Amino acid sequence: MCAKPGCEEAGEFRAPVAPPRGGGEGPGRYRWLCLDHVREFNSGYNYFAGMSPDEIHDAQRPLAGWERETRAFASTGGADRPPRWADFADPLDAIGARFGERMRAQAGRKDGKPLSGRDRHALDVLGLEADADRTALRRRYSDLVRKYHPDRNGGDRTHEARLRAVIEAYQQLKGSPAFA
Repeated sequence: MCAKPGCEEAGEFRAPVAPPRGGGEGPGRYRWLCLDHVREFNSGYNYFAGMSPDEIHDAQRPLAGWERETRAFASTGGADRPPRWADFADPLDAIGARFGERMRAQAGRKDGKPLSGRDRHALDVLGLEADADRTALRRRYSDLVRKYHPDRNGGDRTHEARLRAVIEAYQQLKGSPAFA
């Protein structure tokens, strides 16, 4: 209910009873008013009523920290120096392992034959290493086709998308210079 005496409307709007004094954090005490009474309250509300000029100045003062002098930038082109990797501790090897995976994924073949991005993706689909030869490619393709083909699974077609991906990957690698 509205906090105004004699009002029967629902009190949906919050209005302060008095502004917080003494630098307290958070809002001061408040009451709930109906729309008409909160409009009346807002039209006559003065946060600084009853404050001395010094109290008003303190209330309007910028937040602490803005008055401090800013520190100078480092002499490395206006930016701080990044931490040295030697000083960084990675006990779970989270960064090193991720870097190692990326380096392995981008590694070339030992025989020097080039691999395109599509070739690398096809190798991942077939589950082959970058250094696999043509014999390993044929053997892996044959195993996966037997595994996913509906004739070998009693007519079950749930693996059809996987079979299609295996066939596309084999076709990509079969024509690749790395497997020529």
